[in-house]
Amino acid sequence: MDQSIARAKSCTVDCNNVDRKLRQILHMTEDEAHFHMKQSAYLYNLGVHTMPKSHHCLNMRLTVEYFKSMPLDPNDSSAHKFNLPDNRHYVILSKNVLAASVVINSTVSSSEDTENVVFHVLTDSQNFYAMKHWFARNSYRESAVNVINYEQIIFENFPEFGTQQLYLPEEFRVLISSLERPTEKSRMEYLSVFSHSHFFLAEIFKDLKKVIVLDDDVVVQRDISFLWNLDMGEKVNGAISFCGLKLGQLRNLLGRTMYDQQSCAWMSGVNVIDLDKWREHNVTENYLQLLRKFGNNDDEASLRASALPISLLSFQHLLYPLDERLILSGLGYDYGIKEELVQNSASLHYNGNMKPWLELGIPDYRKYWKRFLTRDERFMDECNVSP
Repeated sequence: MDQSIARAKSCTVDCNNVDRKLRQILHMTEDEAHFHMKQSAYLYNLGVHTMPKSHHCLNMRLTVEYFKSMPLDPNDSSAHKFNLPDNRHYVILSKNVLAASVVINSTVSSSEDTENVVFHVLTDSQNFYAMKHWFARNSYRESAVNVINYEQIIFENFPEFGTQQLYLPEEFRVLISSLERPTEKSRMEYLSVFSHSHFFLAEIFKDLKKVIVLDDDVVVQRDISFLWNLDMGEKVNGAISFCGLKLGQLRNLLGRTMYDQQSCAWMSGVNVIDLDKWREHNVTENYLQLLRKFGNNDDEASLRASALPISLLSFQHLLYPLDERLILSGLGYDYGIKEELVQNSASLHYNGNMKPWLELGIPDYRKYWKRFLTRDERFMDECNVSP
């Protein structure tokens, strides 16, 4: 050992060469780490925006079965319920069979009376027949389910609207900072608002007076039928206020449009819509005017981004604040929500990227969604659907 140490000491070492070599190794390591971070971010983004292969299989099998088999259409017996204004009408915009079925199943399971309950599922042409066959095969107590091809009904009846594609509720990631405590760390929130497709509800459901709009990433855990007895006065949209963000903080986005800077933003998820007041206040016409100002029909990304200012401005002074305890949001991105809060909330909103039907969904929250998933469905087994 002594001889080895003495031999090592006798060797001349060029410190500059060692330093240069170590720096090369450091730079290579940093470049490699940066590459893997970009790759991970890309794969994550791909995972949250792509339909799982098993879900695509389920949609295809249901569509093929719809055309192969005799029509299993329950509309023959329940179609008379679809346009009765005295019934309780829920509206869901969805392209996901399982998501829509969980919303419906959780709502009827939590309701005392479902005899006069009607669900209107607005979907696109690609998923229409899969939805039709699924809801023909599965029943949800005494409620009726009406599957509507949104794109076809807009094309045939309202071609002048131009926006014929079905858009689901839009979600925007915002950073909230405290003006009173500027040193506090900013927090991230996902704000979900109505898409362009929501603004045609009053035209699609001309015979109805009031509807409750449910996002397809919502789970209802308590009876919410009390919402039908709300007196909203002259207000149009019953929604959860989101006062962490006020219109004055969005002045760069809203431009020179007249608005109340102290007005709070609001959230979609569970919304009570008075269609009569909607028509009185010309909400659809106001939306079309704002669309011409903010929208860019040639660029889908810009068109979807314009949903935020248009939604906030369209319902300015027309919002009825709902009790915040009605819905618990953040289950699609916030790992820090206490389980007691989740269990006791009337409804859960999985807004954010980590939806409960994805493998990336937060495990602690997915179980509340899976409770209302349809079991013993042949096509789910064949397509290996196991959210």
